[in-house]
Amino acid sequence: MVAYHDEEWGQPLHDERRLFEMLCLEGAQAGLSWSTILRRRDGYREAYEGFDAARMATYDDARQDELLADARIIRNRAKVRAFRDNAALTMELRRSEGGLDGYM
Repeated sequence: MVAYHDEEWGQPLHDERRLFEMLCLEGAQAGLSWSTILRRRDGYREAYEGFDAARMATYDDARQDELLADARIIRNRAKVRAFRDNAALTMELRRSEGGLDGYM
């Protein structure tokens, strides 16, 4: 937690994939402690293929069901659905605004 605070939190970030990761993880954190999400961050990265929004936007219901069974992540149906929805919206932002960095 200290390393996150000292090296990441509050630092400017312009990398599209990392911005998308942080958007997703912030959503996953709702109702939970940030330390809970940080402990699972590597699991999220593996489960969500490095937060590749283009791939995540194409996840079908079968893939969503696999994620809901994955103990590496918070298995909340609404949060898992939000990751896919956010990926699709991120792809739209890339087309219309140049991406998350340009939009933010």
